[in-house]
Amino acid sequence: MTDVIPASVPQPSFAESLKGRYFSTRRDTIVSIVFATLALWLGWSLVSWALVNATFGAGQGDVCRENMHGGACWSIVAARWRIVLFGLYPFEEQWRSGLACAIMVVVAILSCVPWFWSPRRLPVLWVAGFAAFYILMRGGLFGLPEVTEQNWGGLALTVFIFAAVVLLGMPLAIVFALLRRSELPWIARTMALVIDTVRSLPLLSIMFTFAIVLPFVLPGWAIGDKLYRVIVGYALFFACYQAEIIRGGMQALPAGQEEAAKALGMTYWQRIGYIILPQAFRNALPPTINQIVITFKETSLVTIIGFFDVMASGRAASGTAEWNFATIEMYVFVGLIFFVFVFSLSRYGAYLERRLRVGTR
Repeated sequence: MTDVIPASVPQPSFAESLKGRYFSTRRDTIVSIVFATLALWLGWSLVSWALVNATFGAGQGDVCRENMHGGACWSIVAARWRIVLFGLYPFEEQWRSGLACAIMVVVAILSCVPWFWSPRRLPVLWVAGFAAFYILMRGGLFGLPEVTEQNWGGLALTVFIFAAVVLLGMPLAIVFALLRRSELPWIARTMALVIDTVRSLPLLSIMFTFAIVLPFVLPGWAIGDKLYRVIVGYALFFACYQAEIIRGGMQALPAGQEEAAKALGMTYWQRIGYIILPQAFRNALPPTINQIVITFKETSLVTIIGFFDVMASGRAASGTAEWNFATIEMYVFVGLIFFVFVFSLSRYGAYLERRLRVGTR
């Protein structure tokens, strides 16, 4: 008996597929036409405002004022971009702030190279990059004039806070997760109480506590600068959330792996360093990337307690009498800055998920 070879099913054309999805019934046709018309109208209105009728050029403030309702005034970006990127940093030293941000961008790009994906190389890369960033921003070494933290601002301050929080918070999160899994009940329960308490508090209240309340209870030598107190508080908040993410990755591992490692005579730190943590970070990669993205976006909260970050710089750039009519354009520019950083982080996370086959079977 001969086998019958089934005939191949012809694939529908693009027009047939489009008709089947959006115009198969009268109701689908009406809904598709209405939404397509609305989308085209909104798209054209945005393009008309942002490009067709927009005003460009740093010296076009008077033209913008005469054409306030015709289109966007991107002249404010051309004229005030230095305030957004550098804040209160001295004008003649702003190249240092720009170079410092470029170094951190290069560090982030190099972190995408698989050669750096090791417990030794990646921390060294980030610590070295952050040290170079800090030396350029602060100065006082290699003939660079000193610029105190009170004069930092703009994008550079946002990048500094974000990098410092992640560098401090990630090792602390690992320690918290290991203590949370301790076999000694009093250690595990105490750590669980600390983590749950911090996670139940709003980030803004923690920032206020470390910035304003903490100096009243600390000795004079331990007070330090307000910026670093806020960073420590933010890092603690980040560590508590990230500790639960890492612990979830650890719990996803089969129990037999750790038992097999014990049977092979591996010490506790060998089991943690070679067996548990690498797989835990792999399992927890999607929520870890999400937590890092949230951390970068929430750095804008520091503007409420008096720091001149990129959000506050954008507000100051459009707060003068000359440019107070172009607030929307300035916030769009600041939003694009956040979009570039956050979208890049999310795309990198998606790349890591595909490369490491996270969530696939």
